[in-house]
Amino acid sequence: MTKKIKELAINDKDTGSSEVQIAQLTDKIKNLSNHIKKFKKDKHSSVGLLKAVNRRKKLLDYLKKNKLESYQNVLSKLNLRK
Repeated sequence: MTKKIKELAINDKDTGSSEVQIAQLTDKIKNLSNHIKKFKKDKHSSVGLLKAVNRRKKLLDYLKKNKLESYQNVLSKLNLRK
């Protein structure tokens, strides 16, 4: 687990909470966007990037609706704009 995921996790074995999923998707998005910058014709990875971005957006909307305090915490720790 990366440092940011550990900060957002509720306990040591937490992998399913929305906060942790958003942090994992953020890492994945960062890696895929770096990959696509190098390999512009890799369409399969760009589709995967779009899916990851959309999934993260849905999870952020869920947090905003149900756990506003946690939503603001995730945005600040992961440096996301919303």
